[in-house]
Amino acid sequence: MQIKKHTVAAIQYTLKDDSGEVIDSSSGGEPLTYVHGVGGLIPGLEAELDGKRAGDALKVRIAPAQGYGERDENLVARVPRSQMPSGAPLEVGMQFQARGPEGAQVVTLVRLEDDAVWLDANHPLAGMHLNFEVSVVSVRAAAPEEIEHGHVHGEGGHHH
Repeated sequence: MQIKKHTVAAIQYTLKDDSGEVIDSSSGGEPLTYVHGVGGLIPGLEAELDGKRAGDALKVRIAPAQGYGERDENLVARVPRSQMPSGAPLEVGMQFQARGPEGAQVVTLVRLEDDAVWLDANHPLAGMHLNFEVSVVSVRAAAPEEIEHGHVHGEGGHHH
């Protein structure tokens, strides 16, 4: 069966940046299982997987626009330290859940000053080319409730 809209695909993947550093990988764990065609994966990867079958392997390089978007410097903000959770040691690279207009988002602490911190609300992979090595483990039809909810029920469903 081919991967198409409303099929459930299980994939093993490794994601590297342009310098070859591994950013994320399902290797050694459960495959990533998702419903195809409902926005569960970044657009560029979903497009590349369309029409593939179990056993297929592919290497793809995805531009930021088809991945996590370009960086937006307007999403970097200086926040007074008094607004940060008290008592938590602050260090560059820390990530926090912040509540924004779009709901919860992850912000990364990018700079520390004496009385303020700089927080970056860009996705950590924004502006980066994404180099995926993917192998398709299985493909099946999605159940009606999986289509309705947009995610897999039961096995290995987690979001990226």
